[in-house]
Amino acid sequence: MKAALSTPEFEQRERAIEQRKRMLATRKMIDLGVTRFFLIVMSLIFLIPFYWMIVTALKSNPELAQVPPTILPQSWQWDNFAKAFQTIPFASYFVNSVLITALAVVGALVSNLIVAYGFSCIEWRGRDLVFYLVLATIFIPFPLAIIPQFDMFAWLHWINTYLPLVVPSFFASAFYTFMLRQFLLQIPRDLLDAARIDGASEWRILWQVVAPMARPALAAVGIFAAIGAWNDFMGPLIYLQDDALQTLSIGLQAFRSTHDIQFNLLMGASVLVILPVTILFFVFQRFFIRGVTLGSIR
Repeated sequence: MKAALSTPEFEQRERAIEQRKRMLATRKMIDLGVTRFFLIVMSLIFLIPFYWMIVTALKSNPELAQVPPTILPQSWQWDNFAKAFQTIPFASYFVNSVLITALAVVGALVSNLIVAYGFSCIEWRGRDLVFYLVLATIFIPFPLAIIPQFDMFAWLHWINTYLPLVVPSFFASAFYTFMLRQFLLQIPRDLLDAARIDGASEWRILWQVVAPMARPALAAVGIFAAIGAWNDFMGPLIYLQDDALQTLSIGLQAFRSTHDIQFNLLMGASVLVILPVTILFFVFQRFFIRGVTLGSIR
């Protein structure tokens, strides 16, 4: 046997196998390098508008008129952010936006988790058919529902209050329900059945078993809901009439209409508006990616 293992044919075959392994490893490394290079280039392309917005916010008015434009500010005008903050009631708009966003996020998390639990973890007749009907509401155009919603909120005397912007989030959304349902379907049925055998109610299973395991998906839903509420323009424009109740999206548009020529102040105000949601994304980035990709439950 030892003589057979040391034959030239065996050694040649071993060298061929090692060479093929090295070729596969090299090819894998090249593919990985090309993929990462492509992703880095695309990331830089997407970051160019954000970079230009920040750079413009730090330039002076004479420097903005230079041709060709400068890549970096010649003199860093950090006071542009303070001027933008003082030009409009930024603090009041910021508090209003935070309040609406916080309530909208809470409503989206609670309502969509409950509905998704019913569509994924509880067996009942016609469940899938009802879910498909709910999912079909995604295709209803938003302009089609503006007038009926406005009439309903006017009949409830909710115009010029935050209720039309907050209350709908407590009635679940088809898109968020779909995201959470797809994630909850990965929960082992044996785990839920064991909790039911132990005498746990469906509410207890939902909040003590399912909710902790669905944190990545909840983080994704929370970020989507926060960005949607923070950037909402049509809602405050339609339902809010008092200037003291307006949000940052409306305030930024008012700032643009009155200071359109001062692009540095406009960009400074824009940076202040997008900064909170940017920080929110980076803080919950890990959970957000796991929730969007619907990864395994850990």
